[in-house]
Amino acid sequence: MGKTARYFRPTALLLGSALVFSVTGCGGPASSSSAEAQADDMTTSIDGQTLTYWSMWKEGEAQQKVIASAIKDFEKDTGAKVDVQWQGRSNTQKLVPALNTNNVPDLVDGAYGKLATSVGDTGQALGLGSTYDADVDGKTVSELIPEKYLKNADISDENDQPWMLPYNFSSEAFWFNKKDHPEIAANPPKTWDDFMATLKKLEKGKAAPLAADGDIGGYNSAWIINLVLRHGGPGSFKKLAADTSGEAWSSPEVLDSAKKVEEIAKSGYLISGYDASKFPAQQQKWATGKADLLLNGSWIPAETSPYASKGFDYASFQFPSVDGNPTSVRADFVGFSIPRKAEHAAAAEQLAVTLLDKKYQDQFGAKAKVLPIRTDATIAPEMQDIKDAVDETESINLAFDGVVFPGYQEKILWPNTDQLFLGKITAEEYVKKMQQDQKQYWKDNG
Repeated sequence: MGKTARYFRPTALLLGSALVFSVTGCGGPASSSSAEAQADDMTTSIDGQTLTYWSMWKEGEAQQKVIASAIKDFEKDTGAKVDVQWQGRSNTQKLVPALNTNNVPDLVDGAYGKLATSVGDTGQALGLGSTYDADVDGKTVSELIPEKYLKNADISDENDQPWMLPYNFSSEAFWFNKKDHPEIAANPPKTWDDFMATLKKLEKGKAAPLAADGDIGGYNSAWIINLVLRHGGPGSFKKLAADTSGEAWSSPEVLDSAKKVEEIAKSGYLISGYDASKFPAQQQKWATGKADLLLNGSWIPAETSPYASKGFDYASFQFPSVDGNPTSVRADFVGFSIPRKAEHAAAAEQLAVTLLDKKYQDQFGAKAKVLPIRTDATIAPEMQDIKDAVDETESINLAFDGVVFPGYQEKILWPNTDQLFLGKITAEEYVKKMQQDQKQYWKDNG
């Protein structure tokens, strides 16, 4: 009889294990008992099998090191082997053509947007309901991942099966050096008016109030997306982008959002040269004290620490509210998917669930300095503010509010928003252009 993973024996047989599979299940985004059959029984022995994993990480990256450690333990515990290819962020690009061949990996990971367009929204992913029923440290995976994380996640297929199992996520905030600005840490701006007043106060200092790398369309668009979300809540920007007529861009709330972006562009608060430099020039200036605030992702501490000023004390606050409306916090999931053609689906499921073990979740938080999917995981000090914001919020929104329409961001949103954020067009011109271009986009892609 082959070796069975100590992590995946039925609960009744191994109550003391840190990570086991619950044969009864208890819900989650889609319980395996109510959805399509899986390719294999997740609890089966995988001793002697070799599963193929195409990773989004490259060797030497902090998250790669955590996963490599987990793989080493997984192989020892299960008797299976993992043929891991550290491909980097292009792994999903390579996956798409491979899906039409027999050279399909058993497991792939990536950010939500990458997995959605490659396997999730195309019906090429296996349903992962059984992974959400798996027991990790005495709780099911569906209990470990907060319900609010998944409420607006849009990771279910036509059978109401989740096609993604997240193991961590990124977020965004306004970043600053707490050592230089303890007053902001003590009383961060909560409303748009507070935020503008803060910028006015910062203008009196030696540094520019705001830094931005204006050549990065995704960064520039964060302003308009956040402002639309502050008016309409999670899903409102995606609804706006999905309007085939483009008429939704003429709404008062959208125009107000665009006017606020124009206000920032023309305020004089942005660092000189933001509209003519190349990334990461302005981010580097911010990290060395030449600017006070930077709107960017939760990767900023890890990304800028090699060149940040000595003793830089990372702190952050959330995008401010507008007109007293409720706010949400971004959570852009990074996780696993299993292609339908996977030869070793059960082994892939077991490896995916292994990364939810607290041992590895703690390593993601403390060593890789990212946001683990488990709320009880250890977190790096520089991530505490953003972690608190995620824990305290009632609503989560995806990056770009979940807009993954092919080419929409690159061809429509980013070019037009760049013009607005760089001060080259007015808010009125912007919404008119978005209305026209979006209507044409859906005419061409509807």
